[in-house]
Amino acid sequence: MKNIITILFICVMSLGLNAQDKKVAKIEFKTEVIDYGTIEKGADGVRVFEFTNIGNAPLIISSVKSTCGCTVPKKPKEPIMPGETGEIEVKYDTKRVNPIRKTITVISNAETPTVALKIKGLVIDSSKTSILDKKGKSSVEQ
Repeated sequence: MKNIITILFICVMSLGLNAQDKKVAKIEFKTEVIDYGTIEKGADGVRVFEFTNIGNAPLIISSVKSTCGCTVPKKPKEPIMPGETGEIEVKYDTKRVNPIRKTITVISNAETPTVALKIKGLVIDSSKTSILDKKGKSSVEQ
């Protein structure tokens, strides 16, 4: 009876030790928010989120999705090995004159499998002036 209890105890302890040695990928972004600031209509809308695999297993990004069709993300095709860096490229359609508030969802095999990245900013068209600007200029000119 004592031998059975001893064997069971050793088995349970070895399972606990094996669980601690589990290999897992961990993703760490330099920043999770990119601010475009105020940019002109038609300006370059490409920005890059840089990340590092700080885990001890290969990182595989299975999906990168945007909240709308005006933002097109591009994921790495190959696994990112432990200690290596990678990039997620995001292209926003700057032909749309509006504030930018978009979320890019990254799904991977990392310890935290889902990460929400954000882009923000404002696209303006300086060739068009507002009615207030026109009124202000006409009253100043008179």
